Amino acid sequence: MFAAKDTLLTRPSGYQISRSVRVRQSASAYLNRTPASATNRKTWTWSGWVKIGKASTTGLFVASTSGSNYYTIQLDVGGQLLVYAYIGTYPYFRLTSAVFRDYSAWYHFVVAFDSTQATDTDRIKIYANGVLQSTTSGSGSGWPTLNYDGGVNNTINHQFSNNVGGSSYFDGYLAEVNFVDGQQLTPSSFGETNAVTGVWQPKKYAGTYGTNGFYLNFNDNSAATAAAIGKDSSGNGNNFTPSAGISVTAGVTYDSMLDVPTPYADGGNGRGNYCVLNPTAYTSVATRTSTSNGNLSFSDATTANTGVIGTMGSASGKYYFELTSSSTGVYSVGLIDFITKSSSFYRNNGSYSSSFGGGGTTGYSSWTTGDVIGVAWDADAGKIWFAKNNTFQSGSPSAGTSPTNTFTANLVLTASIETDNSAGTKSGSINFGQRPFTYTPPTGFVALNTQNLPAPTISNGANYMAATLYTGTNSAQTITNSGGFQPDFVWAKSRSNATGHVLVDSVRGIGNVLSTNNTNDASQEAAGYGLTAFNSNGFSVGIDNAGQGSINASTYTYVAWQWKAGGTAVSNTSGSITSTVSAGATQGFSVVTYTGNGSTGTVGHGLGVAPKMLIVKKRNSATSSNWMVWHISIGTGFALNLNTTGSSGATYWNNTAPTSTVFSLDSNANYNSNTDTFVAYCFAAVAGYSAFGSYTGNNSADGPFVYLGFRPRWIMFKDSSSVAVWMIMDTARNTINALDDGLAPNNANAESTYSNIEQVDFLSNGFKIRATNANQYWANVSGNTYIYAAFAENPFKNSLAR
Repeated sequence: MFAAKDTLLTRPSGYQISRSVRVRQSASAYLNRTPASATNRKTWTWSGWVKIGKASTTGLFVASTSGSNYYTIQLDVGGQLLVYAYIGTYPYFRLTSAVFRDYSAWYHFVVAFDSTQATDTDRIKIYANGVLQSTTSGSGSGWPTLNYDGGVNNTINHQFSNNVGGSSYFDGYLAEVNFVDGQQLTPSSFGETNAVTGVWQPKKYAGTYGTNGFYLNFNDNSAATAAAIGKDSSGNGNNFTPSAGISVTAGVTYDSMLDVPTPYADGGNGRGNYCVLNPTAYTSVATRTSTSNGNLSFSDATTANTGVIGTMGSASGKYYFELTSSSTGVYSVGLIDFITKSSSFYRNNGSYSSSFGGGGTTGYSSWTTGDVIGVAWDADAGKIWFAKNNTFQSGSPSAGTSPTNTFTANLVLTASIETDNSAGTKSGSINFGQRPFTYTPPTGFVALNTQNLPAPTISNGANYMAATLYTGTNSAQTITNSGGFQPDFVWAKSRSNATGHVLVDSVRGIGNVLSTNNTNDASQEAAGYGLTAFNSNGFSVGIDNAGQGSINASTYTYVAWQWKAGGTAVSNTSGSITSTVSAGATQGFSVVTYTGNGSTGTVGHGLGVAPKMLIVKKRNSATSSNWMVWHISIGTGFALNLNTTGSSGATYWNNTAPTSTVFSLDSNANYNSNTDTFVAYCFAAVAGYSAFGSYTGNNSADGPFVYLGFRPRWIMFKDSSSVAVWMIMDTARNTINALDDGLAPNNANAESTYSNIEQVDFLSNGFKIRATNANQYWANVSGNTYIYAAFAENPFKNSLAR
């Protein structure tokens, strides 16, 4: 489900950032300048695009005289952004409530300082991706006093990267840095929202800079000097001198990068957000390999079997990357399937795997320190080629001749490094094209970056799925969603109070309500319930009727999850049981109603591809029935109950998996009692918009990372292997990481019941579990299998870090 590639989709004004500078902590890299004269020390604005490489306490921008006198903007090891000063005491100290630990994409940070503001909370403003951040105090009141003169814009050393007195250094990438002397500006001076994708994107700053202001775009990579890579392009000539740790000499230490937050075509390489190694993700082994140098280098000196994978994958296209070895220890490079974690590799002892999940076979050339290993893969054809120093070990990717290594086409693959459990250091540096390749990529093969990823069918998830917050009034009101679409399915729940879930869809009709925490059927589908209309951009509610649930009680707070299907329902005769279907094939969602036959049969779902999840409920019977769930990860013939905490069980669905046209039924009364009526919500996976899969818990705060290929808006979890609640999390209720407010479909509990039990980061390309709770309330019991259903804010191609 991919459209043709585009070059304008993610650029709101056609604005292009050409280069970034990589700042390596391992090289003690920084840029510095001391102003010739002091200017406005009360008012200034710093804006920069940042891609984080390593979690550590590091300064992004620091003015200092020593380790006991400094004024800093820094990221701490936990991911919070700090703005503070230390001169023996703390004149001001603000830190964000949000944590920023997404290593896969770019952030835009703005710090706007103005101590002349009468209101103390206006004196320091911190923004991330265009959004004003909530902050807390790190010391004392946390705010500068009125008309406080700080050290920024004074005649002291100003640095990028070096924290304080050379004690710590930033590791990552900087791009499009603007500093404005004498003005407190908002992010709108430096960025804007893309009207198509809804994503915050850079724009050219058009204002004045003031005497000590500067603009560093890092475009001139002719030399590692103040006149080149450190050049101020504001016209002020306030150049920054790079340290010896910043290099523009070809090789693994080359620091002038094509990794930028604005994807655009640039020959075969392309520019945009590039793949790096992911410091939050493992391979199939239990220990992660250490990464550094903007997550392009790795090292492991233990005797453990460790691994690390890339941040970016694709199921379509031809890609090439290189590994430069810097050790003799035994390790491998290759590709890994994000879903199964099976890999195809080339090991430095000359062994290789000929297929995913296959064992090692000897026959390739061994390699050692200084050798460059090329990896080329054709995702459409299912072929991988490995090269040593530009000599391919079997076949030719340019000629199209078959390699030894093959795989099932259209797997979502990324780079994989895995070390052996032998003694000795295993280390190297990887290059996905953000710096010059050592060898020319094979004809038709490109770098792995967002520009070269296939363009997704759905560029903005808000056009098809929304999570909307509102407060009840117990009188008529209209609820508007952010995507401006007419929903066909609304699932509402009170956040503040213990009330039932309310599910209404356009096929069953206005006022016909079902509740996931209730097994009654006919008693729920009573006309005159609180939802009164599906509108072109949301829905309307009236007087609350909390019989089975609640949708508009006065002062109650609510969330409404909304999905767009296909609008007006039509008759579907694809199955042996005729159904009525509203199907949205583009977004992979349909609402289906049918009448059971009490025997076996099939029901048409209208999606054109096989669903990955079904949710089915009886509507009309006087007896109770369960909410039946089938999910691709629990297996054919298995089911879960959305209204209970139980694990999956068999045998259901006539032991037959859904097809591209129908799902199958046996005589189970929960979904096929004779003459009773049923509703089914059917979900197919759409690349960049929705995903349905599983992961295994580890009971660690460094929990599993799950690659989705998009930045999620809504995720539902369930431990399918034991007793556990269902859990739903979304970015409307939790706007920052870590998310810690859940709602459980199987009960009526308020949101507060689960606050601070769950801990999960929603990221630009997936999610990361960060909870250690080994109980039924959260999703990380060691060894247990968890299923998930996820829907996107934006595909990874367009996403910023979260």
